[in-house]
Amino acid sequence: MAHLDTIEAQQAGRRFIKRAMKAPLLEREHERDLARRWRDQQDEAALHELVNAYVRLVVATAARFRNYSLPMGDLIQEGTVGLMQAAERFDPEREVRFSTYASWWIRAAIQDYILRNWSIVRTGTTAAQKTLFFNIRRLRAQLADRPDGPLNAKGHTKIADALKVPVADVRAMEGRLSGADRSLNAVINGDGESEWQDLLVDERPGPEEIVRSQFDSNTRAKWLNEAVSQLNDREQIIIRQRRLRETGMTLESLGRELGISKERVRQIECQALVKLRATLWERGGDPGDIGLYG
Repeated sequence: MAHLDTIEAQQAGRRFIKRAMKAPLLEREHERDLARRWRDQQDEAALHELVNAYVRLVVATAARFRNYSLPMGDLIQEGTVGLMQAAERFDPEREVRFSTYASWWIRAAIQDYILRNWSIVRTGTTAAQKTLFFNIRRLRAQLADRPDGPLNAKGHTKIADALKVPVADVRAMEGRLSGADRSLNAVINGDGESEWQDLLVDERPGPEEIVRSQFDSNTRAKWLNEAVSQLNDREQIIIRQRRLRETGMTLESLGRELGISKERVRQIECQALVKLRATLWERGGDPGDIGLYG
């Protein structure tokens, strides 16, 4: 049944293309009159005649992109959307034919569709990357000994210069175009049960590592609190305000609060840090782990 549906769809597509190619061409003045009737009066009959006359342009443009392994019918459908957008925005008062104006919208719609569907990995986001995506195959065929052969460094440089993009972008795009998408659930070989996702490394910490890290963190916090408690009152204030807060106070503001100069605050802070480091080293801890270096 699915096979019959595919055949019927292909036949319908061929009939559509034949009708499009037989549609009469429009004279410049008649084309302008149709565009004005649609713009000023929202005359749908005029819109249909204008659009139908240039579906052949959609078919011709879609044919240029048929090598991207996407159904021709889908490309034509997306190109027709671009054609409708062109008809909606076309200004008949400008000295330009509708076909010239519409060709840009048709090509843009088809290219956007290819970029969305050619790979599950987003391929091009900037104008330069889109230009690279749609031109790299043509330039590769001109430079490589074999159309499907790899490019050397000189070839990468020539393409980058021609398209005005970095060489790294050319290498990255060539890598994307040369490799097909692969499901992580696909089996590694025909007879085995192992899947490609089984080979992925889980870089998240395991339960034992999480517990150990929490224990070490709690232990370090306990040691630090005990070490700070051995300082005198002024040293404790300075260390807590300068070192144990997310945003520490400045020497100047802390000096005003304590009624001493900022240089004196710095001296007391240095003395307190020396005491803390000595206490922590005695317990077997590393002051650097607790943020007391520097």
